[in-house]
Formats: sequence, C-alpha cells, structure tokens
Amino acid sequence: MSTIVALTPIVSVLLFLVVLRMPAVKAIPISLVATGFLAYIYWTVPFVQIVAAIIEGVIIGSSILYIVFGAILLLNTLQLSGAIGTIRNSFLGISADRRVQLIIIAWLFGAFIEGAAGFGTPAAIGAPLLVALGFPPLAAVVLALIADSSPVSFGAVGTPIIVGIEQGLQEGSQIAAVVTPYIKDSSLIGEYVKGVGAQVMQIDIFVGTFIPLILVLMLTRFFGENKSWREGFEVWKFALFAGICFTVPALVVALFLGPEFPSIFGGLIGLILVVPAAKKGFLLPKQEQVWDFAPSEHWSPEWIGKALTSNKKEQKGPSLNLVIAWIPYLLVGLFLVLTRLDGLPFKAWVQSVQLSWPNILNTNISTSLEPLYLPGTIFVLVVLITFFIHQMNREKIKTTMFSSTKAVVGSAVTLFTAVPMVRIFINSGVNKSGFVSMPMELANTASTALGGSWPLVAPFIGALGSFVSGSATFSNMMFALFQFSVADQIGVEPRLILALQVLGANGGNMICVLNVVAAASVVGLLGKEGPIIRLTLLPMLYYIICSGLIGLIFAYLIL
Repeated sequence: MSTIVALTPIVSVLLFLVVLRMPAVKAIPISLVATGFLAYIYWTVPFVQIVAAIIEGVIIGSSILYIVFGAILLLNTLQLSGAIGTIRNSFLGISADRRVQLIIIAWLFGAFIEGAAGFGTPAAIGAPLLVALGFPPLAAVVLALIADSSPVSFGAVGTPIIVGIEQGLQEGSQIAAVVTPYIKDSSLIGEYVKGVGAQVMQIDIFVGTFIPLILVLMLTRFFGENKSWREGFEVWKFALFAGICFTVPALVVALFLGPEFPSIFGGLIGLILVVPAAKKGFLLPKQEQVWDFAPSEHWSPEWIGKALTSNKKEQKGPSLNLVIAWIPYLLVGLFLVLTRLDGLPFKAWVQSVQLSWPNILNTNISTSLEPLYLPGTIFVLVVLITFFIHQMNREKIKTTMFSSTKAVVGSAVTLFTAVPMVRIFINSGVNKSGFVSMPMELANTASTALGGSWPLVAPFIGALGSFVSGSATFSNMMFALFQFSVADQIGVEPRLILALQVLGANGGNMICVLNVVAAASVVGLLGKEGPIIRLTLLPMLYYIICSGLIGLIFAYLIL
C-alpha cells in the first residue's frame, strides 16, 4: 500500500492529464491536492511540513518562471524587431536540399535555442521556420520535436540539471541522507551536478550523434514522395558529421565549463562548422540529387491542418543586418560565461544578492534564490540592450512586454502547483508513521524487483516523468532522489544513474503532451496531437533504449 501511495504524483498526473485528457492547468493542481491529501492521511506528514513544502515549491517555481519569462521576452522581442525573420531568411541561401535545411535548422539552430531558452521553445520556433521554408506542417512539428532531444539536458542554461537534479537531491535545505556519503559538504553539490552533466554527454555522444540521421530518415520515409528510407541514407555522412559537430563540442564544454553551456556552444559551434560545409557540398550527394517534397497539392490533408492559412497572418518585423540580428543571442552566451567562470569576479558579484527563508514555518525546510545569478536576469538585460541596438519604438516594447507576460500566466499555474507537488513528494521523510520518504519507498521496491538491470530501466523513468509533467526539469526534480537511492542500493555509481535519468527525460520531451500541443498550435495543427506522438514515439524509444544499453555497459565497466 505504501508503494501505491508513493506513486500518487505519477499516477494522478497520468490519470488526469493523459487518460482523462484534462489540460495541465487543471490536471496538475488536482494532482497536488491528491498528493498532499495522501501525504497527510496515510504518510502522516505533519500539515505544517506540507505547507512548508508548498511554500518552498512556489519559491523554486518562481525562479523557473523568471527564466521562462526572460526566454519568452527575448524571443518576442527578436520577433518584433525582425531578427528572427532575418535569421530565418539566412537559412534559405545555404542549400536547396530539404534534408540539409532540416539538419541545420531543427538540429543545430534548435540546439542553440534550447540552450538559451529551453521549455519547448525550439519546437515552437523551429516548426514555423521549417513551414516558412516549405515543409509540411506535420513534418515540421514532428521533426522539430525529435531534434529537441539531446540538447534538452542543458536547456535554458542548464536548468534541467542545475535546478532539476540539484533540487531533487535535497530534502528541505539539506542534502538527502542517502546522498551525504557521496557529497559530504552541501557546498560541493554544484561540483557533483557538474559531474552528472559530464556523464550525460559521455553517454549521449554515442546516442545523440545519430539524431540528425534519424531526422532525415523520418523525413524521407514518412513525408517524401517515394516513402523511401534510402533517400535519407544518401546523406548519412553529412548527418553524422552534423551530429558530431554538436555532441563533441557539447562534451568538451560539459567537462570543462559545466552544465550551463553545452547546448548553447554545441549548437553555435555546430552552425559555424556545418553551414560552410553545406554551402560547399561537403559529404553531400551531387547537386542533381537535391531532395525536395512533392508539390503541395499532393500532400495528405493530415499534414496541413490550418497552418497554411494561419501563417499568412504572421507579423513580420523590419529587415535587419544578419550580424545585428544575432547580437542578442551572442550577448546571452557572453554574459552567461562571464558570470559562471570562477576565475572572474562577476560570479561573486551576482551571487552576493541572495533571498532566503530558513526553516520555513519552523520546519527543517529552507530555501533561497540568487535573483541576479538566475539566467532570467541575463535575458532581461539582453532585451534592454536589444531595444536600443535594434532601434525598437515604445509601442513595440509595450507589445512584447504585454505578450510575454500574458504567455507565462498559464505556465505560472502549472509551475506553482507542479513544483510544490514534487517538493511534498521529496520532503515526505518527516512523518509520524516511521516511513521513509516517498522516493525512498519507490527506490526500495524498484531495487528489490530489478536489481542490476536498473541502468536499462532508469531512462524509462525519466521519460515517464517528462511525459506526465511536461518538463525535463520537473522529471529530474521528481525522480533524482529516487534514482540516486536505487543506484546506492544496487551498488551502481549514482552519478551514472542520474545521467540516465536526465537522458530519459530528454527522450520523454519528444512525446511530452505539453510540448506537442505548443508546437502544434503555432503551425495550426491543434487536434493532430495523436499522429504527432505516434511519429515521435519510435525515435523516443531509440533514444532511451540506446541510452540504457550504453549505461549498462558503463555500469559494468565502472564495477
């Protein structure tokens, strides 16, 4: 019975969001109430502990919401200034081959956007870009979602690892008891999390490198006139080259700089290497073998929806110089590096401002945040600079502020209920029944049932978390302690299992209901979520199964 109750946050979200198809703004609050109720009634967690966990969750959710707001604000600013249109048009002159366009926009540019913004932004930007280039809307959404996999580990400047894993390993303000033998000093948790990020890329270099090839295979088989796998394999050399151009720089950055930058710099370096190569035809078939879609009148009605009419109404900004259009994104990368390197004084400056609430309501739960250190502050600063360098008038500034604020309202409801639900789940170790915390209870059951084969299972747990919660960050926060505990009990290096959790959360991102709905809505495909998920399911299974197999090999090598 205790295992069933411990599964409440997972089962309730699955029931309300997936089975009953409630929107997240209704499903997650109901799941929060269910989790809190059973924690109080069955787990006998004191009411004040539950309230303190909710307060802690709201504060953590506020920091995530600030990042989301900053990312959306920057995106909307660049759309109104014309920068996004300029960047989109620049891709048109690289190659006429749709396979090449797909790799550059969905894989590399999408990786850069994921690193800078995260939270489903790459698919929301990438899908309309592909449609504007002439891709069928269904193809654009499916392929953008598949591409937004490997980069998710380090999305929104490392939020899934820095916030998700780090917060997930803590009970209240303290490191969980099972974690302390591995991290004896709470000040060292940042270094441990950095090691998790490095481990992620050490596995993902064997898995993520093949994602561009999977993209072109899906493109030619399901959206090509000839329904051919062979036409996708024709560019296998270029596809693997593009994969390596992201994963290798991302691995190097993860090893030496930390989890904030791999997707940003991996995507940017990949663009710098792959775009000139594509223009010169490096590793590509001869020009007469350029691949394109059948004429649009031959497309299946399922591919189109209402996208072709809705996109005509898209608001376009003025034309900008390409370098000026890219400056805001380059500034984001520069400012983030300057404020994250230990050898420079800027990190200490921005971390000196701290808001904290120790022992919330006289419980063992404490929390704090550093508002100037959060990536949201970098986004807002860059937006202010962009207003000047892109010469935006007051009307456009008001428009982008209003639209960005409006856009995060729905996210706020979800964040301020999902994160508290996760914190109740994690902080349930303080109770009158003598139970361990809910994640520990699940870990005990899982370790007994599956033992040494857990590396194969760990990515599926991460994928499940992303699918039901709508976020890799939430998945990592919910299951980090659970995964760590299982690893400890079966004698496998916990850092490896946490990395597999992160990779699984990446895979779940492809089929995550919230991401699918968001991406479908921007190209007029609402109501087509079923076909989208069916097409993204197979690449998702490839990603998590291969991650698990490589993780199993790593586990035996470490032992």
